[in-house]
Amino acid sequence: MPSVPYKIRYANEAVDDVRGMRKFDQRTLLEGIKIHLTHQPKFVSKSRIKAIAQPFWSQYRLLVDEFRVYYDVDDDHRIVNVLRVLMKTTDQTPGKTP
Repeated sequence: MPSVPYKIRYANEAVDDVRGMRKFDQRTLLEGIKIHLTHQPKFVSKSRIKAIAQPFWSQYRLLVDEFRVYYDVDDDHRIVNVLRVLMKTTDQTPGKTP
């Protein structure tokens, strides 16, 4: 029997981040979030999902094309909380919530 999918919730900052993108990027990003975070949000891989060393302001980072999706996972309630969506740059990952 398949497991219950995770619900995806977006913080206000993440909603603002997505609204500031081009429509094409929005579709690509939201589809990537749905594909990768609905069933296995903690499945760490070399190129896609990374567990962030703590203490940090998010537990995980997902890469979707040119974007980094920072999120936390609540296994008890089966919820993924998307905290921020930032453009992938050559800069270091921000140490504090941007």
